[in-house]
Amino acid sequence: MALKKLRPLTPGQRFKLVSDFSEITASKPEKSLLAPRSKSGGRNTDGKMTMRYIGGGHKQKYRIIDFKRDKDGIPAKVETIEYDPNRTARIALVVYKDGEKRYIIAPQGLQVGQKIMSGKKATPEVGNTLFLADVPLGTTIHNIELRPGQGAALARSAGSYAQLSAREGKYAVLRMPSGEVRMILTTCKATIGLVSNPDHSLELSGKAGRSRWLGRRPRTRAVAMNPVDHPMGGGEGRASGGHPRSRKGLKAKGLKTRYPKKASNKHIIERRKK
Repeated sequence: MALKKLRPLTPGQRFKLVSDFSEITASKPEKSLLAPRSKSGGRNTDGKMTMRYIGGGHKQKYRIIDFKRDKDGIPAKVETIEYDPNRTARIALVVYKDGEKRYIIAPQGLQVGQKIMSGKKATPEVGNTLFLADVPLGTTIHNIELRPGQGAALARSAGSYAQLSAREGKYAVLRMPSGEVRMILTTCKATIGLVSNPDHSLELSGKAGRSRWLGRRPRTRAVAMNPVDHPMGGGEGRASGGHPRSRKGLKAKGLKTRYPKKASNKHIIERRKK
């Protein structure tokens, strides 16, 4: 994929840098794999705003994604590569030999007409899903399970990937997208390759309205508030004193919030880089 820079015919196009969508092969989604997606506007069941800066946005349908890849040993053919408004990566519509259709997260380099497979019989090629016990060392992987059969939970966003660096007994040692090195059971599944749309992080919206299309409302800076509204509010003039804190007074910017006695700590070999 590539990025497209527009001619500055309007102020909003001057700095706009968006995907050229050259890899997209279908404009309409598969109806049988759509589900309704309602918006909360940041309100809970009582109608009280519990999350600020959420509201509006374009109406969307949810695409049901197969994160489990549990049709082992059955080959599937890639029908289309599609845009998904609910995620940064592209999705692929695959049709299995028995006629079932499913959406998967499209890895970089997946082509229409390509055959993919999951399970023990699958080869370590782009788009195939294997158990970590069968993945060659040094391979780039994504859509990784944390627990066997749970479904992919790690490395699912655009351009992200992990690397299988070693195997120790029943555990595989992975270097995560964050730089963290951790152990995951070799009975968990992962997909070969990296996630599609790696240039997503380089995109520039060009105007504030594009954030509103995504359902993001303007965010008020804490130092611009009054003391009653935020710990960093108040002061004469453009004062931005105080220690960085959240609205509730919890320390920010460096305070470790992970529970020190968390059970999964024993699986983390090296923490992520700051």
